Amino acid sequence: MDKRTQTLLASGISAVVMTALCASGLLRSAELWFCDELFQTPETPPGDVVIIGITEEDFEVLGPYSSWDRSVMASALEALASDPDNLPAVVAIDTLYAGTTEASADQQLVDAAEKLGNVVVASEATFGTERTFGATIVTDTYSIVNYEEPFDALKEVTSQGHINAMYDKDGVMRHSVLYVEPDDGDLVYSMAYVTASKYAEKTGMTITEPPVNDRGQFYVSFTGGPTDYYDGVTLSMLIKGEVPSSYYKNKIVLIGPYAPGLQDSYFTPIDRSKMMYGVEYQANVIQCILAGNYKVESSDYIQIAALFILSFAFYFFCRNRRLLFTVPALVVSEAAAIGAAMLFYSMGYITHALWLPLSFFVLFVVSVAGNYLRAAIERQNVTRTFERYVAPNVVNELLKEGIDNLKLGGKNVDIAVLFVDVRGFTTMSERLSPETVVYILNQYLTMASNCVEETGGTIDKYVGDCLMAFWGAPLADEDPIYHAAVAGLGIINGVEEISAKLKEEIGEEIHVGVGINYGPAVVGNMGSEKRMDYTAIGDTVNTSARLEANAPASTIYISRSVADGLEGRMRFEPLDKPIKLKGKADGFEILKLLGPVEDSDKAPSEEPGKEE
Repeated sequence: MDKRTQTLLASGISAVVMTALCASGLLRSAELWFCDELFQTPETPPGDVVIIGITEEDFEVLGPYSSWDRSVMASALEALASDPDNLPAVVAIDTLYAGTTEASADQQLVDAAEKLGNVVVASEATFGTERTFGATIVTDTYSIVNYEEPFDALKEVTSQGHINAMYDKDGVMRHSVLYVEPDDGDLVYSMAYVTASKYAEKTGMTITEPPVNDRGQFYVSFTGGPTDYYDGVTLSMLIKGEVPSSYYKNKIVLIGPYAPGLQDSYFTPIDRSKMMYGVEYQANVIQCILAGNYKVESSDYIQIAALFILSFAFYFFCRNRRLLFTVPALVVSEAAAIGAAMLFYSMGYITHALWLPLSFFVLFVVSVAGNYLRAAIERQNVTRTFERYVAPNVVNELLKEGIDNLKLGGKNVDIAVLFVDVRGFTTMSERLSPETVVYILNQYLTMASNCVEETGGTIDKYVGDCLMAFWGAPLADEDPIYHAAVAGLGIINGVEEISAKLKEEIGEEIHVGVGINYGPAVVGNMGSEKRMDYTAIGDTVNTSARLEANAPASTIYISRSVADGLEGRMRFEPLDKPIKLKGKADGFEILKLLGPVEDSDKAPSEEPGKEE
């Protein structure tokens, strides 16, 4: 399967998973919270609605709420009607007056409502579960099992609207119940809608009925949060004449509970941390209806299709791309998704605003993790393959430095260079079969390579039976000369063991000569852009090769610079018959490395327990 096909398949699978996750409803609570934060923002109330609150202060002035009779509300309506030139447009009382009580108080309320006119009072339905038995059993969990209205005399002089409210499944009130149907075909509209209708009729406005779902509910665009519609005016202040009539002239006046003890408060999407009193909720619904700011929920099928297509495209783009490109793509995609959701909302459509931003973010994380994992696997594969041709320390250094270190070029460093070659290898190759030659060569080179790597050296190259290695690059080495000498001695000893083994197996022996030099050299990538080697070049390297070429079997030739670096730690001696290296002036000193300084060779002052 090629890379493009893998990307297409991975993009399809990722898009299917994210689409299924979002469409499953598992993220519904998080999505509702996100939409609330995005869509429901408080604004300055336009001033069409004022609230008269029934507060704790009223209980202190008028007595406990349980002791009030209907004359208290009658007194409030009388106060609102006291100035004929400054009457409210509509008065809505968010309280249910079902059944009759004290006759005089009931009559006072009826008279006050009739005199004021345009008064809306509450009715309320009780919902329950009903089952209809027949060929199949039908269960209706939204059935009205009881319905309460104002007492007859009050009903005749007022308009009625239901005050039923329904929480969404997460306990937040986002919808308003436009109507209930206590009897077949007989719709009772909400207090908010009835109040808004009467206000529109009074002021010459035109309102439209909001679109509803199968339960008669519509989405409410809140304009104010808790307390935003309330100016602190209480019922007792109104009754005592402390509220100027200009405050409510030609406005909608809502009268309702504004005290915690009356248990008429709800959590709303505009502020999920603070409850809103029912009368404030009514004010928001009325304002929504007056503004015609209705929203409808967009089709899930269209949104699911869009989610799949856009998720597929986003993951396809991000897969196998660097963060330099994917991070800006994420930022732009998130901004575009949120902006589109807000644009659709302003046009009257509610979308699943969380789907795309969440999908983009999750797919971005998945793509980054996948890219990192694939890069790590590829890096490991390249490393394993590369180490077969180049010393592991060179591989690690190149990978650590990054791709820039793979360019042509080098740097000047001091290194210890070692060459080793088998003596008489050409003659032996002519005498033995190719398989036997390869067998001998592999044993010898494996052993020599181990000696180099164990001392921290870099294997430069193999040329037939010749091996070149150096110490001091690419990794710094505090004692490159000593490490090269230890490796050289190890190779000599290792060859002797291999030679003894080969003599027993096939009757052949091998011997090597070693040359070691120390000095400056240029180390780096040499060759062409298509084919390069990590190697060292310079006179130091050439001199080391010539030392090796002149070294007899089982002998290590070193330069004076190497000998100076080994002083006191290795034994060496001058040659019996000095030789002249090609390209070197007379007087270039060559020495023979013998081995490490033994304890018996040390001066008495260097022996343990001795003091000068």
